Amino acid sequence: MTTSSVKSARPGAGDSARPDAAPKATGRRRTRRARPDRKAWLFLGPFLAVYLFAMIIPVFYAIYQSLLTVERSGPLGLGAPKVVFGGLDNYAFALQQDVFIEGFGRVLLFGIVQVPVMLLLALGLALLLDQISDRWAGLMRATYFLPYGIPGVIATILWGFLYVPGISPITELLGDLGFQPDFLGYDNVLWSIVNIAIWEFAGYNMLIIVAQLKSIPGELYEAARIDGAGPWQIALRIKIPLVRPALILTCVFSIIGTMQLFGEPLVLRKIAPAVTTDYTPNLSAYFDAFLNANIYVAAAKSVILAVVAMVLSFGFLSLVTRKQRSER
Repeated sequence: MTTSSVKSARPGAGDSARPDAAPKATGRRRTRRARPDRKAWLFLGPFLAVYLFAMIIPVFYAIYQSLLTVERSGPLGLGAPKVVFGGLDNYAFALQQDVFIEGFGRVLLFGIVQVPVMLLLALGLALLLDQISDRWAGLMRATYFLPYGIPGVIATILWGFLYVPGISPITELLGDLGFQPDFLGYDNVLWSIVNIAIWEFAGYNMLIIVAQLKSIPGELYEAARIDGAGPWQIALRIKIPLVRPALILTCVFSIIGTMQLFGEPLVLRKIAPAVTTDYTPNLSAYFDAFLNANIYVAAAKSVILAVVAMVLSFGFLSLVTRKQRSER
């Protein structure tokens, strides 16, 4: 018997030599690896449960409430109130309120001014921190971030004292120079709120940009310096283009935060008569729910506000991604 015949006589020897046997085994391995790990779901379970009950269910419940309305029976509508299905009546009522629509316009104007100024300031601070030595970088980073650690209500109260004439050293100093600014007047209170928001969130956005700057390889800077590039050229042609993802992220966060403007005008309303109950869409929904006891109209206004914020943020993202694709 020859050696080849002995090999062929072994059980399974011919099967292992066939080329289609190995792919089958590999396919089984890939299938087993693709199966989700049950331990991972055990770790994700608590987060998913909290997210479901704290985020998803309230959204659908708000949509459900926005479709309800209160109906009163009896003479002159003095009978017992009854909650019935109203369809889109609450949405139509909200959109017919001129003050509610003006609140959207006011918030959009706020965002058009505040978001670019804040992001430019955050970018400038991040580039400045990237240039100074590590000895002072930590102290400066904490100093710039400190305003974000102060609650928004406390920050608004602090700035409110700086806006009130007769109390503020700023108004007193400007008065000595011949100026009489009215920071809480009808024409200026929006820009006073813009100043508070920039002071609060510039440091937070700066940290996001700094984290992106730290991920840039140092070899790029060394190669640029060898080619004769100065600090301004490195910043404009290397740093700023490479931190574009961080700028896009902070811009999206800022757009969403702009639509949620609430705490600052609510606090300033006590000392600024120009801030009304419908000054922003959030304020309008809040006072409808807790002052006018009309939670169903407030729910409709909240849903409208959420849809507008979603459209603006996703519209900005689609515009940016389309531009990036065209540049490639």
